[in-house]
Amino acid sequence: MKTNYIQIQTTFENAGDAKKMVSLMLDAKLVACGQVGEIESLYNWDGKSCKNKEFLLTMKTRTELYENCEKFIKANHPYKVPQIIAVPIVNGSQDYLDWVCENTVGAGVPTARNKDAKE
Repeated sequence: MKTNYIQIQTTFENAGDAKKMVSLMLDAKLVACGQVGEIESLYNWDGKSCKNKEFLLTMKTRTELYENCEKFIKANHPYKVPQIIAVPIVNGSQDYLDWVCENTVGAGVPTARNKDAKE
């Protein structure tokens, strides 16, 4: 199922890096908003079991901007292999979704500030 809106999630070692990333993405109009929350992550890395405190950054944007968001995150993320996943927003307040649309730009270069028609 294709939806017009997604949440993009990525994690960071500290809250400062997460807040810096969302600020950069807001400035580039790739996302409309983001939330940062502390989590505990358990995973395997380089053959070892790891358990660390991390900070989850969840951002709202339009589906068509996913590729640009992914490129932007990879270019600005401190992790070698950052988590970058998109979760579809299957339903939501139309007023809120309109606001997400109004606060993001169309497809193009990740740092472009192009105007794009509303979907």
